[in-house]
Amino acid sequence: MKQKFFSIALTAAVAAALLSGAATVCAAPSEFPPLPAISFTAADPENTRRLPTKKIEHSYGIPKNGRPNQISVDNQAYFDKCGYSAFAYDNKTKEKVLYLTFDCGYENGNTHVIMDALKERNIPAAFFCTLFHMKSEPELIARMIREGHIVGNHTDRHPDFSEISRDRMVQEILACENYLREMYGYSSPYFRFPKGTYTECALELVDSMGMTSVFWSSSYEDWDTEKTKGREFAFDCVTSRLHPGAVILLHSVSPDNAAAIGDIIDYAVAQGYTFRPLTKYGK
Repeated sequence: MKQKFFSIALTAAVAAALLSGAATVCAAPSEFPPLPAISFTAADPENTRRLPTKKIEHSYGIPKNGRPNQISVDNQAYFDKCGYSAFAYDNKTKEKVLYLTFDCGYENGNTHVIMDALKERNIPAAFFCTLFHMKSEPELIARMIREGHIVGNHTDRHPDFSEISRDRMVQEILACENYLREMYGYSSPYFRFPKGTYTECALELVDSMGMTSVFWSSSYEDWDTEKTKGREFAFDCVTSRLHPGAVILLHSVSPDNAAAIGDIIDYAVAQGYTFRPLTKYGK
């Protein structure tokens, strides 16, 4: 399952905002003491070790009957075998646990609705935000932090990591990290590759920065806001793909997700699932 449209939509949204002036950097609330900026130099920037650079488009298959698709099982087995700090689903527990994550490239009014449902039910989530989103929605990012959610790193400009240099990868990641440090006194060790595309060379680079790459084992095509199908469709897609240890990816721009998220959570809890933060992965 690919996310090409979301990348196009994100680019268009950013361009429109820049032209309209809506991308003006807004001040973050002053309640957050800043953290010092960090620097990082990519080891072997020219990849003389010849780490594989073949493009990988993250695939997860469709989970069925309360079980992860074998593709997700194989993905996690590979990450574990190679020793990467990366996960697509939690294969270290037999409990009915779920990890709820959202990708946030730009804002169209749905994220606060989603967060209201999370707050009402005391459910943790991770929001993977681009730098554009962080700069244009300071109060939203502040709310995520105040309410105990994880703000994940989704890069500065949302590039395809299979097409950029190791030095550029570092720049993309540090731009988000240092902005969070400066404006919110916050540091995030969780990273999600834009569009889910990467290479083993890129995976190793992210790992070398001490970050965890978060993939997913359950999702659906929810990023195209011009092709919404309604609350019931979103509910059915998500609930039919639940499985123990699932990492669920949703896009916050989807009005269908905003409308369905409360019912999705209620259904999952009724089925005996609990929602965990990424910090509890494998514990």
